[in-house]
Amino acid sequence: MEAVHGSTHARPVSRSKSRMVIAIACFFGVYAVIGGRLVQYGLANVDQGQHFAVTDRSLASRPDIVDRNGDVLATDIHVASLYGEPRRIVDADEAVEALSTVLPDVDYKEWHRKLSSGAGFVWLRRELTPRQQADVLALGIPGLGFRTEKRRFYPGGPLASHILGLVNIDNAGIAGLEKYIDDQGLGTMQDLGLDVATDLAPVKLSLDARVQYIVRDELNHALELYQAIAAGAVVLNVRTGEVVAMASLPDYDPNNPYNALDKDRLNRMSGGVFEMGSTFKSFTTAMALDTGVVNMNSRVDTRPFRVGGYTIKEFHNKGSSLTVPEIFKYSSNVGSAREADMVGVEGHQAFLTRLGLLSRLDTELPEVATPTQPHEWKKINSMTISFGHGVATTPLNTAVAAAALMNGGWLIPPTFLPRSEEEAQALAKHVISKQTSDNMRALFDLNGEHGSGRQALVEGYEVGGKTGTAEKGINGRYVGNKRFNAYLASFPIRDPEYIVLVVVDEPKPVPGSGQGATAASNAAPTAGAIIRRAAPLLGLTPEFGKGDDALLVSY
Repeated sequence: MEAVHGSTHARPVSRSKSRMVIAIACFFGVYAVIGGRLVQYGLANVDQGQHFAVTDRSLASRPDIVDRNGDVLATDIHVASLYGEPRRIVDADEAVEALSTVLPDVDYKEWHRKLSSGAGFVWLRRELTPRQQADVLALGIPGLGFRTEKRRFYPGGPLASHILGLVNIDNAGIAGLEKYIDDQGLGTMQDLGLDVATDLAPVKLSLDARVQYIVRDELNHALELYQAIAAGAVVLNVRTGEVVAMASLPDYDPNNPYNALDKDRLNRMSGGVFEMGSTFKSFTTAMALDTGVVNMNSRVDTRPFRVGGYTIKEFHNKGSSLTVPEIFKYSSNVGSAREADMVGVEGHQAFLTRLGLLSRLDTELPEVATPTQPHEWKKINSMTISFGHGVATTPLNTAVAAAALMNGGWLIPPTFLPRSEEEAQALAKHVISKQTSDNMRALFDLNGEHGSGRQALVEGYEVGGKTGTAEKGINGRYVGNKRFNAYLASFPIRDPEYIVLVVVDEPKPVPGSGQGATAASNAAPTAGAIIRRAAPLLGLTPEFGKGDDALLVSY
């Protein structure tokens, strides 16, 4: 009885041990498989891994990018890429030697390593020309093949390179609006391999390719004529905030962007910050008028005075006192400083902030710089900022703020996509009164007709504006013979539709011209040339016989 009783306890213990052994074996088996796969991946050929990683991207489509008139600015084209299957290569040395006769820059050592690796797949050369593909095919080498991929093509070459941006070898946007498009969801779809359609709706921009061509052409002319190191311009619709054209030279060709990252290829219009010189007097005068510390009839003391150990004085003294229009027309440093002093330091900083001059622009273009300002505003800072030194902002910031001075006082964020006036008004902020805007149009008109903007005048189109000649700061000191010049124009000045801002970096006097290197001698005539050619394309009809009647403004 006892023996039988003992055997009934032994069976359950035996079963438990068996189950434990099975469970342990299963765990070991699972981890062995995982470990084996990790070892396999670790030993896998790198090129083979790259092949799988880029498969979906290289086949994925991107939408065309078109200008406001439907002209194609960027599109996909099909190209052949060369790959090898090392396991099928009979003689790697012979294959590399043959390929070197039809393809440039063959890396013998690297290609031999790839073709003799025994891997299943290796990339050899991406994006071959049709002629190169035909030449490789004619070699008849077993183990070589082609894969059709999609490559981005820009019909205009460098025409709008800083705006359109770039894609990488796998057709993914890495800069400009190409990156913006990916960031809106296209990139995620491509990564998942879900976006391989060829009928994607095109992305329409606010750009006008015809005006863009004119802007870039005139900037090229300015670079050569004035021997400048750089130049840029933007054409902005003051009622909608649409960027109709924007260029910065030197630029690059996105079809062959070997120099796109060079320092001098910076997009100066939105990605660089500069002291904008006397163009800032536009905002100082608007501030003084809008806060009521002066009116258009006010007379301001323009004698030199000292602040914080510095003397504020004129380059060209026009008298001991000037009216507000005279301060603007003669570009008086002292008058502008006095206007800022009447407003006060806090009010000055708040006004420039309200106009967006001290903040990073919110727009589709990723390459947008943040303006710089003093960490602590003191009275001397306010004085120098009033005439354009001490705050560095982007030229695009300046154009957007100037549009508010011209359009009745509405600050509208810039856009590179189409926008109606109704859509713009829903986004707009009222930053100055209509009366101040009317007065600023009158001052722009005065300076265009009788001041430093005379060389920007275009017959049939009323052009007003403000010049800015800023000495560049180098190693903490301003250098008198190195200037960053600008002309801020608006037209037609009686009922403005567009802002044109031109900047010229370190221009030189033109030999034999009798003119210097100030903005009136280079940036202003460049702006005039752009307006003369672009205005008819923008649908503006010239009006002749303006006569001597001035822009009427009540004040």
